[in-house]
Amino acid sequence: MPTSILTDAQIAALRKYNTPTISNAIELFNVRPRHQGFLPHQVRCLTPELPVIVGYAVTSRTRALPPTAGEPTTDLNGDYLRYVAAVSGPKIAVGQDMDYPPGLGAQFGEVNATIHQKLGCVGHVTDGCPRDLDEVRGLGFALFGLNPCVSHGYVRLVEFGGPVTLAGVEIKPGDLLHADKHGVCIVPLEIAEKLADACAEVERLERPLLEICRSGEFDLETYLILRKDMKAQIRE
Repeated sequence: MPTSILTDAQIAALRKYNTPTISNAIELFNVRPRHQGFLPHQVRCLTPELPVIVGYAVTSRTRALPPTAGEPTTDLNGDYLRYVAAVSGPKIAVGQDMDYPPGLGAQFGEVNATIHQKLGCVGHVTDGCPRDLDEVRGLGFALFGLNPCVSHGYVRLVEFGGPVTLAGVEIKPGDLLHADKHGVCIVPLEIAEKLADACAEVERLERPLLEICRSGEFDLETYLILRKDMKAQIRE
């Protein structure tokens, strides 16, 4: 697993920007197609009042349906929590729900959010359904998932520390995630150190367009010229 490549100051700089701005800034580097690198709308923010989170993925897979005959009965929770504790932070717990359809039982509620926060996690992202939204929100711990749910069912860990797939998108241990009320974006590690400066550049490029739109002397043709100039600068 990659170790943290960003300083606390660099992480804090990324938290100053919302996730759409992060997504726009990544486009400046042309390192991946624009329709990739983020979770689709099925995985939504369930604590939109909380601020931006940034952290490295620690991963797990769970099931909540009743165990099947012959299924291993080993409790992986202790080893999993030791794995989470051993990873440099900040961290985001990413859980793939292996049930079909997902969301029968919650991996994360108040208890699991509290212990993960103690171990350096700032949020949980899943293609399943967390619970205890008010209590977890009160911790300042962000939750992302399909929807809230009531029960934990027979939830149990079946694997941890490997790649997971949420809504068709792979997240690997150590991937850097940026998330807020808009959703979850995967930050390419090779550009992570430059991304805050790129966000500032995105805002600089957009500023003339916003200023003329907000002006009492708005002129459409001037706006179109400024927009063309912005696009030319982005392509440079």
